Amino acid sequence: MSRTDAILKRLTTLYPKFSDLSLDRQHRLLADLGHPELHLPPVIHVAGTNAKGSTIAYLRAFLEAAGKRVHVYTSPHLVRFNERIRLAGKLVSTRRINDALEAVERINAGKPITQFEITTSAALKLFAETPADYLLLEVGLGGDFDSTNVIDHPLGTIITPVDFDHQKWLGYSIEEIAFHKSGILKRGAPAVIGRQRDEGLAEIERNAAKLGVKPFVQGRDYDGYPQNGRLIYQDEDGLLDLPPPALIGRHQFDNAALAVAAVRHFNLPGSDAQIAEGLRHVVWPARIQKLAGKLRDLLPEASELWLDGAHNAHGAAALAVSLEEMNAVRPLPLALITGMMNTRPPADFFAPFAAMQPKVFGLTIPGEENAYPATEIVDAACGLGLTARTARSVTAALRAAAELGPARVVICGSLYLAGDVLARNETPPD
Repeated sequence: MSRTDAILKRLTTLYPKFSDLSLDRQHRLLADLGHPELHLPPVIHVAGTNAKGSTIAYLRAFLEAAGKRVHVYTSPHLVRFNERIRLAGKLVSTRRINDALEAVERINAGKPITQFEITTSAALKLFAETPADYLLLEVGLGGDFDSTNVIDHPLGTIITPVDFDHQKWLGYSIEEIAFHKSGILKRGAPAVIGRQRDEGLAEIERNAAKLGVKPFVQGRDYDGYPQNGRLIYQDEDGLLDLPPPALIGRHQFDNAALAVAAVRHFNLPGSDAQIAEGLRHVVWPARIQKLAGKLRDLLPEASELWLDGAHNAHGAAALAVSLEEMNAVRPLPLALITGMMNTRPPADFFAPFAAMQPKVFGLTIPGEENAYPATEIVDAACGLGLTARTARSVTAALRAAAELGPARVVICGSLYLAGDVLARNETPPD
């Protein structure tokens, strides 16, 4: 076990609950730290169900193309905890994150605190200590009571598409979930909103109106769409003809347009040429990522191996559309290697793929006590009429998928599974 992992394991003992949705502990610890949240570069705060990470990846690419130094805070990580914190463009070093975590742990002095609260506090401390031009701050869970929601005066806020996820904590209707997500909106801070269901948008706009904020909404105030292989973006200030995003999938045109809208609506630096450069070079691992390497070598030469972090019904639907488009260009049998955490119904995840009749290999995510057993994943797939079987591991599943002959093999269902795959493939994020 690494020193970082040992620290994180120790921190989990300080609070026995998953979360009780309160900011009291976070405010107390930040006060003991000297309020690092008051000494940050301009903050863009991002909430939503899906596309938060992709939107931040685009914004980072645009701002860095404009020569700016950018802090980034995202979660969860895939392989190493360091991936969550990027200081002025570079992943935090192991030494710095360990020192920061232990310093915050000492100041906390054994008081009740969740692991995410203490790691967020350590991140804010590092961001305050390191010069940069912007901080892109991703919400961990929900919005109103998320540990990141301690920024009173962000430069701007973004709400990506809101859908069903984490219902146990956020509610069982889109309105309830949107209410929590819109908790990041702040008086005086402009807000850019991604494409929403009608009931979600209505809730976001109700909460924005209470703060005197007029949201800038995708599909109404701006939009982006593919045309002749390009991204066409349009708002009240005109039209941009841009290269397609480097991230794969039709949904990435929406995500890229959301980030472009933020640049324009928040008056961020970035010429049209710099935005185009960012679109060409953006990177975000485990989002319809084509894999090469030792795991790919387990499949026949004509097969494809893809990795995607889709882990809920909304993400599965976006992935399914992309796979249908791939199949229209190059038809191949589809195999899904799937592991999931037990916070989402597997049947809802598999439903968007049912028409493609994939072969499903269900597995239990290694090292995750809250993962579904492989048998429950297989039962859910079979309940939808799919052919499914269990696999002991990703490697075993790939060997079984190889027996199908040339196929399009997709590993999906959880970012935790994606991290395990990247580690096994010896291709971790930079």
